[in-house]
Amino acid sequence: MNKNNRRNLSILSFTLLVVMLGYSMAMPLLPFYIERFGVGGTELGWLMSTYSLMQLICAPIWGSVSDRHGRKPILAIGVLGYTVTLFLFGLATNFTMLFLARTLSGILSSATQPTAMAYIGESTGQQEKSKGMGQLGAMVGLGVILGPLFGGLLSSKALSLPFFIGSGLAFIAFLLVIFLLPESRTPSSSTGQPDAGSVTLKRPGVLDIYLRMLRGPAGILLLLAFIMSFGMTNFQGMIGLYVIDKFGFNTKQVGAIWMVMGGVLILGQGVLVGPLSKKFGDLTLIRIGLLGGAVGFVLVALAADYITTLVALGFFILALALIGPALNSCISSFAGEYQGSVMGLNSASTSLGRVVGPLWGGYIYDVNINFPFFSGAATFLLGLLVSMVALPTQSVFRSIQEEKQKI
Repeated sequence: MNKNNRRNLSILSFTLLVVMLGYSMAMPLLPFYIERFGVGGTELGWLMSTYSLMQLICAPIWGSVSDRHGRKPILAIGVLGYTVTLFLFGLATNFTMLFLARTLSGILSSATQPTAMAYIGESTGQQEKSKGMGQLGAMVGLGVILGPLFGGLLSSKALSLPFFIGSGLAFIAFLLVIFLLPESRTPSSSTGQPDAGSVTLKRPGVLDIYLRMLRGPAGILLLLAFIMSFGMTNFQGMIGLYVIDKFGFNTKQVGAIWMVMGGVLILGQGVLVGPLSKKFGDLTLIRIGLLGGAVGFVLVALAADYITTLVALGFFILALALIGPALNSCISSFAGEYQGSVMGLNSASTSLGRVVGPLWGGYIYDVNINFPFFSGAATFLLGLLVSMVALPTQSVFRSIQEEKQKI
């Protein structure tokens, strides 16, 4: 990866880190806002699900728009919009303002992740793509881990302070995108206008692009993205409550668990994925990750104390770290010139998992606290079965990817 690509990747990584910090730091603070504004659990449920629901709806739209008008302007709109909505969140004086700010935040922030991944997908070669996707994934994971700690520490001064600081960080990311990030698409490819002397071809509609992708291997990969997200949120939404209910862990122990998971995620996606992808191939990494994730779910459910819980969680997160970047790299390699549209569809698949996963995990947790983890294991095994039956062998899969790259 050359110097310019490394700089661009650093800007995109910082941008996604800031966006995920803003998303996750709200989680421990929302109950306090709910209490302050005198509303209840129903309102809290809507507030928490709205963000992911808006991303589910809007990410494919933003991705398609970035195919037509370029990555940089859409990314800039998303980051600037996120800056404004975080600021409005901090200014909220009633639940209606809070809800509107959160909804608008989901709408605008959904422009960032698919556009950033599309940027990497079309500006790096196949050998570097997994490494780039891995670094972006590591920043997303780091933001999810650090956000609650960031929000908890800053809110001791004032409940709204984390959102104002997050807004300032988002504005810095906006300036970096505007002044330092070059456009990754040429004018002819981003506007759909033909070069001089070329034959004018009608650009297929967004629905046609989606149907074309869903009928091939990319459709199976998008299904796997949903399966992984659904299984992951079975775990993510319940793990804190689980270790408190089962073992009586204190806040220090729970904090250590999140730090271990964050460290393993960064190690896996930021360091290991690139070399392992070159050696074994993305499809093999996906299958290893799905199998390891299923085993990890069971190990977490069977853990007997603090140490075995940390070991089980470390193994589980390492397996997950292999799946995300490899999936994104595979999906990107099938997208061709429609990186934004397809990565938007990828983001929507992940968001759908985030919407339904916590609802299912919470329901079965009330039946038995171990059920979300056994459910997650079954989900990952289903994903492994789908990948074994519906996708070709690694060598054939790589040949298909290479042919797609030539088109």
